[in-house]
Amino acid sequence: MITPAGQECRYYYADYFRGRERQECRLIAQNPASEAWRPELCKGCPVPGILRANACRNMALEGQVKRGFLGLSRRVEVSAVCIKYLVAVPEPKVGCGHCHEERPGAALLNVDKGR
Repeated sequence: MITPAGQECRYYYADYFRGRERQECRLIAQNPASEAWRPELCKGCPVPGILRANACRNMALEGQVKRGFLGLSRRVEVSAVCIKYLVAVPEPKVGCGHCHEERPGAALLNVDKGR
């Protein structure tokens, strides 16, 4: 679905059918330790960019709303884990570094350039 910020995100959900006005981030809703989500948080959320850059099926995202400096601002923080290799993914836009090696044709990309 398209977020209030105008980006496509699979975790954003809105329902306006027959007068309903329901908006939610299903990624944030999965985390009980997170603060409450609001639609204006979509503006600076890194999740749509991560999903555009990395479509790995083995990467699981976890989101949380955190307060910024002095508690005045709020932002979405995202962490990622590779569920196949069970490793933390430090840069979710890039991936874990293992899954893309298994891709068909990946051996062709690792050709020895010294010849």
